[in-house]
Amino acid sequence: VQLQASGGGLVQAGGSLSVDCAASGRTFGRMAWFRQAPGQEREFVAAINWRGGGTSYADSVKGRFTISRDSAKNTVYLQMNSLRPEDTAVYYCAARLNRLVATAVDRPDLYDNWGQGTQVTVSS
Repeated sequence: VQLQASGGGLVQAGGSLSVDCAASGRTFGRMAWFRQAPGQEREFVAAINWRGGGTSYADSVKGRFTISRDSAKNTVYLQMNSLRPEDTAVYYCAARLNRLVATAVDRPDLYDNWGQGTQVTVSS
């Protein structure tokens, strides 16, 4: 399984960006986005159940970010609105091949495959 992330870039605070992640190989139980800022640990952003489409979000992005997927294209998207400087990070997509309970979607150690990361920079 390979994950190829794209999108991101530089935007002013209050602006919008989107990132997407194309997966090759097989279908998944769940896909997610994590992010990592310099000097910080990787943190959970959002996750989506591949079959049912159920979503989960970190409190810090609720109401601003939207995760979605296109099963036909094997692609997961993250639409980011009302961006803040603290959203600046490298964003990584991750795939869990088997089912994952909703209470554990924020654990990066439970994901099997990771994309290469894409930079999102929000200027103040």
